[in-house]
Amino acid sequence: MRSSSRWLLLLVPGLLVFYTLGGAPTVAEAAPNKGGGTCRKCPPTDGGTGSDGGTGHDAGTPDAGSGSDGGTGHDAGTPDAGSGSDAGTPPVTGCLGGPLLDSLGKDHVLVGAKTNDDVAGQAPFDIRYIYLAGGLFDSEDVCNSCSTSCSAAGQSCASWNSNGCGWWGCWQWDQLAPGQYLRDFLSQTTLLGQIPMITYYEILHTSRVAEGAQEVAKAQDVAMMQRYYNDWRFVLKQIGNSTVLLHIEPDFWAYAQQVNTNPHMIPAAVASANPTDCGAIENTIAGMGRCMIAMARKYAPNAKVGLHASAWATKIDAMMNRDPSLDVEAEAIKVADFLRECGGGSGDYVVVETSDRDAQYYQVRLGRNSWWDATNATLPNFRQAFRFAKALSERMNLPNLWWQIPVGNMSMPGYDLHWQDNRLDYFFDHPQEVAAAHGIGMIFGAGEQAQTNPSTDNGHALLRANDYFLNGGQLACPNASMP
Repeated sequence: MRSSSRWLLLLVPGLLVFYTLGGAPTVAEAAPNKGGGTCRKCPPTDGGTGSDGGTGHDAGTPDAGSGSDGGTGHDAGTPDAGSGSDAGTPPVTGCLGGPLLDSLGKDHVLVGAKTNDDVAGQAPFDIRYIYLAGGLFDSEDVCNSCSTSCSAAGQSCASWNSNGCGWWGCWQWDQLAPGQYLRDFLSQTTLLGQIPMITYYEILHTSRVAEGAQEVAKAQDVAMMQRYYNDWRFVLKQIGNSTVLLHIEPDFWAYAQQVNTNPHMIPAAVASANPTDCGAIENTIAGMGRCMIAMARKYAPNAKVGLHASAWATKIDAMMNRDPSLDVEAEAIKVADFLRECGGGSGDYVVVETSDRDAQYYQVRLGRNSWWDATNATLPNFRQAFRFAKALSERMNLPNLWWQIPVGNMSMPGYDLHWQDNRLDYFFDHPQEVAAAHGIGMIFGAGEQAQTNPSTDNGHALLRANDYFLNGGQLACPNASMP
């Protein structure tokens, strides 16, 4: 998915929800939602994101030297904060997801969702996720009072401001300390017996430039990146020793790869912006990924962390591909090699995505065919997507986690919040294919505010999830010599 569509979804709960004298609000499905609300500060969406059917992804992103040296694998001597930047692809042995699942006390393909409070506890989901996005505080470091000192994009975070606050740290009653929104989400999700997952999506909204090459270039801005790392540290400190899944910057790494296939050649403020945590790490996009993962290890030692792999990062959308001669595995390896140079190999998993919107929405509203063939007879289809994910995981030596799978189903009538899609049912019908491709989980959620979500799908996602668990789920490691 491409992030342009994420703009509309970034309705900061702080714009709509504040604590009242009667008590705290329920945990909103979270913020920048890609699925809940209208962002009052965001520019209009261009209507097309993602791994969507229209390949031709980012026709406006300059490829200026995108093939700079054609080969990642650069720089064996660059400090990597334990990134494990690869000198060679390690052999794949056994089940890639086994160690991670063991650490979580799980043995099956996980099921999760981005849910409102009304449905969060109606199925025994393994995971519940939210976005933290929408922009950062205006001050150099984290502000200490939502009512008096915090502002974002020039807007006060005090409750009297009807425009709301763009910074996630004040998405609650302004008399509570910054960060309470996240702390509440963590505690309430844990009480449900679910693992909290945080999608951290701040570069685009903080930079306030067009997605793509411009947002990648803004990573050079020392002052902005200082705020960015200070916020990331603040997020991690709220997590502390809790078990949480961290998902870092969807789309961003793909746009960076389209700027230059060697992330060591793309400037970014790292040591210059965060000498406290990353003073020995290079000032490049490769260093940025390594820095963020190293910070997670330092401040949130029980968190599991992963970068985002976009199937369109090479400028060929391997999941929406219609050419049977395309070497899908080769495209996956290119993406994997870029992410490994960004420290992704030292993460715990890699995140993959099907589409940010329901297929019928793309068809009706934007005239795009983004359907995947559930019979796997024609392209694009599900088996092609699993081929990409499997090759990606084997190259990175990490399991993959399917995130933000559209929630639509074929019984939907076909209008906003009620669109059709076949992906949710295919994943539930074929969890063995997820496992065989080194997948450890399938997480469902709307990637844009008009999409079907678990509160608008007539209970279908809940029904499928409950049936999945009632029938015992799918073992994630059914065969140690998994093909």
